[in-house]
Amino acid sequence: MRVAITGSSGLIGSALADALQRDGTEVVRLVRRSPRGPAEIAWNPMDPGGGLDPAALDGLDGLVHLSGAPIAGGLWTKARKAELRSSRIQSTRALVAALGKAANPPPVLLSGSAIGWYGDTGAREVDESAPAGTGFLADLVRDWEAAARPASQAGLRVVYLRSGVVLSRKGGMLGPLVPLFRFGLGARMGPGTQFISWISVTDHVAAVRFLLDHADVEGPVNLTAPVPATNAEFTADMARVLRRPAIARVPAPVLRAALGELSGELLGSKRVVPQRLNEAGFAFRYPGIAGALAAELA
Repeated sequence: MRVAITGSSGLIGSALADALQRDGTEVVRLVRRSPRGPAEIAWNPMDPGGGLDPAALDGLDGLVHLSGAPIAGGLWTKARKAELRSSRIQSTRALVAALGKAANPPPVLLSGSAIGWYGDTGAREVDESAPAGTGFLADLVRDWEAAARPASQAGLRVVYLRSGVVLSRKGGMLGPLVPLFRFGLGARMGPGTQFISWISVTDHVAAVRFLLDHADVEGPVNLTAPVPATNAEFTADMARVLRRPAIARVPAPVLRAALGELSGELLGSKRVVPQRLNEAGFAFRYPGIAGALAAELA
């Protein structure tokens, strides 16, 4: 099996590449620099054509597209929002354009997406059948998925990976939080009742591999654990695993003043469940937040 990955140096991409290679899959990385060997293909995601020879995509068994600037990589200034959009939408358009010109394209494209699609769901539980919400991220994800849609018209099976918050000791949301908790500075954000739809990096990688193999699954798929956690539950379990107190609370006005529009991602609630993964028979290794945090941080 031969699988290409964009964003292979990121948190999820690097974990996925390592897991595939351990299983004997040949991994081809699309990189934005000069290739260092036959296992790398140069591309320019900001070029309308991707700066990519379509022939380089011939003969692949799958393509996993994970490129995109980190959502929480800085305040949502006008320039930052433009970068978040272009790094996802333009790169997806470029990749799909190259796929459309390939003589023998891969049968499946797993294209990055996010549960930002649903907007703020409050306490309401939603699955893949729910319509798009409102707000910057909902608009971004809607356009992001639309950019990948022409690949299905070219005959590919397209899966939109609507990822939740990925828990990994190597970074992501846990990266900046772990030092704070270790120093006893862990705290609930705002009311603490807002839901976090999360997934362990172990299960995220396993789900992507599962979707590569299951030709009967296409369209949006939520990559979230079966049991979303409230911010208060997440905070309590982090403190328990790291054996540190976390009794403080950061008021919502303080977060809004410090983070601006980005604070909505901490104060908003997304209660998203993986209905399609469950129906397809995917087995989560860490369905609960306490077990996932213990596995990553103990």
